[in-house]
Amino acid sequence: MDADTLDQAVAAIRTRGYFSAFPESPSPRIYGPDAAVEGQRAFEAWQDREFPVGTPGSDGTVANEKSPFGIPLDVRYPKVDAAGLDGLLAAARAGMAQWRDAGPDTRVEVTLEILQRLHRRVFELANAVMATTGQAFVMAFQAGGTHALDRALEAVAFAHTEMTRHPATMVWERPAKGDPVRVEKTFTVVPRGVAVVIGCTTFPTWNSYPGLFASLVTGNPVVVKPHPRAVLPLAITVQVCQEVLAERGFDPHLVTLAAEAEGTGLAMDLATRPEVRIVDFTGSGEFGGWLESHATQALVFTEKSGVNPVVIDSTDSFRGLTANLAFTLSLYSGQMCTTSQNIYVPAGGIETDEGHKSFADVGAGLAAAVDKLLADEARAVELLGAIVNDDVLGRVDRAADLGEVVLEPRPLNHPSLKNAVVRTPAIVAVDAGDPSGADAAGDRPYTRECFGPVTFLVRTADTGQSLDLVRRLGHERGAMTAAVYSTSESVLDAAREVALDVGVALSENLTGGVYVNQSAAFSDYHGTGANPAANAAYVDAAYVTGRFRIVQSRRPAPS
Repeated sequence: MDADTLDQAVAAIRTRGYFSAFPESPSPRIYGPDAAVEGQRAFEAWQDREFPVGTPGSDGTVANEKSPFGIPLDVRYPKVDAAGLDGLLAAARAGMAQWRDAGPDTRVEVTLEILQRLHRRVFELANAVMATTGQAFVMAFQAGGTHALDRALEAVAFAHTEMTRHPATMVWERPAKGDPVRVEKTFTVVPRGVAVVIGCTTFPTWNSYPGLFASLVTGNPVVVKPHPRAVLPLAITVQVCQEVLAERGFDPHLVTLAAEAEGTGLAMDLATRPEVRIVDFTGSGEFGGWLESHATQALVFTEKSGVNPVVIDSTDSFRGLTANLAFTLSLYSGQMCTTSQNIYVPAGGIETDEGHKSFADVGAGLAAAVDKLLADEARAVELLGAIVNDDVLGRVDRAADLGEVVLEPRPLNHPSLKNAVVRTPAIVAVDAGDPSGADAAGDRPYTRECFGPVTFLVRTADTGQSLDLVRRLGHERGAMTAAVYSTSESVLDAAREVALDVGVALSENLTGGVYVNQSAAFSDYHGTGANPAANAAYVDAAYVTGRFRIVQSRRPAPS
């Protein structure tokens, strides 16, 4: 990857236009006739063996991964526990001064080489993401491979821009009587310290790469702490980082893998160590809040849970609306932080190009669209993927307990992976003010995050109440995405005002091939940092600038 690619990426983050450095189609016409087979073989070669990656402070090995598809894994990784953190963090810090002194341009060059090497292994990476997360292959190739690499490049582009905004050296001159006062000044980008990236089980690369590469390129050593059930994609990533760093004469332990036995709480031990100055986390709101409260010595970036809303007021394409939302609700079985959870519809129904639709008609239309989309089981599993864990499976199987079932979830048989756990989405109708199912705090099921393929069709008094719920739950619970459907400009204006108040990205009248739960690198910001769902955005300047400081030195300049 050359400097021209970086220049294009920097231009793209300024214009917010389309740009991608990594082709998203796994077509043999792009990657060659043997790439897919070779990548699968490379992935399979890791099964039932010890993964070769350097982890100082490790003791023995650990293997926790269990594929939602039933794919055999049994990969063993160096195990880290609290007792080994002194050695791990000392090793991470050992090469920091040399990496700092290399300067921004060299760090960018090395980081771009890492991304290029990862791209060469993208089919291997995609198979690892598929096996550990339950994403179908094409999604794993894109979200887990090429799109993740684009997000990493986006972070590098922002970091390069911010690190080079000032000169490295200059001569400051102030007029004075006689000879001017001349001072030579040097400005050095100084890293904040050890960074920890805490991976998640659904998108181990896409959600980890922005923080990993933003920290690394700004001079910080990075400890990668994967989710115990999704280690392999990040182990491959760390392996490539270490290889490139060593080849370029840097300490390979500037990037290390910290795999743990499930349930040991390594993330808490790591995140609160005094050496750790940056923490990146994607996952539950509960643990994200814990990190923000307890890792006070560090700069903490969190992407947590939220309740993503859709407001349906009216539409000029009912068929397009239902088809678009059916895809959104089905993609990866709703196991995305951007998937819509609550669909608000007035009790009196909506006006459409097909005439008036009652509340029940809207539910029936959505259910029919999902059924049509998933009618062919062999094609459906390539959209749905597999259910990532038992918690999600339990929620979808108990959907009938949450309200009136509009669309019953059902299991599907995967044509080639007989042990895959696959479910179609559930849609449940509830009244906005119905107190049934409320918890001790009075929160009803639809007001809490229900991660996975369960969608609430919420009956409201009118669109005004729908927008009020978006505002209230946005401030209380947060949201990563929001959507509105209306033929009224005044309603769209009101929805935009609510979205600005809440601080949530808004999609309007999506009826074609763009979906509310998809995010394009270099153009769409993922999260805003303006509501409880996330305290940062992938990727903006604020995401990178806190990871380093500018330290100056000065001396009298020669006359």
